Amino acid sequence: MDKRAFLATAAASAAAVAAPSQAAPAATRSPVLLTVTGAIGRANRGPLDPALDQMMQKQGVRFDKGWTFDFAALAALPSVTIRPTLEYDGKAHALRGPLLSDVLAAAGVRGEQGDVLMRAVDGYAPAITLADMRNYRFIVATHLDGKPMPVGGLGPLWAVFDADRFPEVAARALNERFGNCPWGLYHIEVRHPG
Repeated sequence: MDKRAFLATAAASAAAVAAPSQAAPAATRSPVLLTVTGAIGRANRGPLDPALDQMMQKQGVRFDKGWTFDFAALAALPSVTIRPTLEYDGKAHALRGPLLSDVLAAAGVRGEQGDVLMRAVDGYAPAITLADMRNYRFIVATHLDGKPMPVGGLGPLWAVFDADRFPEVAARALNERFGNCPWGLYHIEVRHPG
């Protein structure tokens, strides 16, 4: 290949990579980690694509619009640190990330009624009310003990709260405290009654 043809091919490839896709906001420069759908007020992606959104399709997810977050978008939100005792090793760990309520607000979620269905990559999908989400101060954890959480462990995202801070939860056996806390979180569906 001559130099001119190589440069033309490289320029065309760079333009294709730089062009924003329908599935991600223009500012996203890395893979989408979390998609919020349902009763949202903002959208930066279109409907579910059965061919390209394979995991969502197989898990029965349906939506007309969504708001997506990459790691940078989540990191740009104010973060909090919690230190719950985890069921996996019985030790307290520092978990850091934005409040789930702030994540939903960024997607344009309004109102106090309804619930959120949180889906993990393994298909686990607990639901919590918006009131409980706020009361228990759920976070979308991005870091565990100061390090980003990898895929294949509890990450890259974990919807979790500090179970030790709530007597009614802390009184339960350690392995019963986190049933509403999906690790490997990738999708949240906001559902308002009515």
